[in-house]
Amino acid sequence: MFAIYMRELKSYFLTPIGYIFCGMFLVVSGMAFAQSTLLAQSTGSVGQYFVWLIIIFAILIPLLTMKLFSDDKRNRTDQILLTSPVSIIGIVLGKYFAALTVFGVTFAVNSFNFVLLFNYGTPNLLSIFINILGVFLLGAAFIAIGIFLSSITESQLIAAVSSMGVNAAMILISMLASEVESSFFRTILKWFSVVDRFTPFTNQMLDVSAIIYYISLAAVGIFFTTRVLEKRRWS
Repeated sequence: MFAIYMRELKSYFLTPIGYIFCGMFLVVSGMAFAQSTLLAQSTGSVGQYFVWLIIIFAILIPLLTMKLFSDDKRNRTDQILLTSPVSIIGIVLGKYFAALTVFGVTFAVNSFNFVLLFNYGTPNLLSIFINILGVFLLGAAFIAIGIFLSSITESQLIAAVSSMGVNAAMILISMLASEVESSFFRTILKWFSVVDRFTPFTNQMLDVSAIIYYISLAAVGIFFTTRVLEKRRWS
């Protein structure tokens, strides 16, 4: 698993993908940070900024995941990988953690923006850390969804667009739920909404159920990816 992890981690910076993701993430999130916390409000409020981050992740994270399996399938190198002395779960986790590392390091660098808030007062550090945890877990879930969609196609473009579509749908479920009259179906839709799940974090609440939900979502994405690869190994 470690060899695959290192290979994928290096590949991000042997191709433009890693640089494009890091650059776009830092620039766009920096603009969102300035707009939501410094220029617009001049306060220590960070809730709106993290909501913007969710939208940014939905668009940019597919850039990290689109090539992870689709590229191997397109180049016909997937069978070499599948017949290597590495378990299927090791292959999936190696690629998953490589994408998660690039995402996590970029997110950590971006988080230094919060130092600027001390120029405007005394920001609530607990609120910042809780929101960072929630957004990181959500990003980890988006990555798992992305690698699953990458595993079922050989087109990087299709993998990226479908990942963006699924991520967007999970965000827009919250808006759809508000239009549903039935309280039963509205509750079900809100249960799947990543935005509604994130709301407690913006209110400085460490919601254990939301943490479990994001981890479970990532686990489901990884599980489905292993099933796809197992089927391909024996086909």
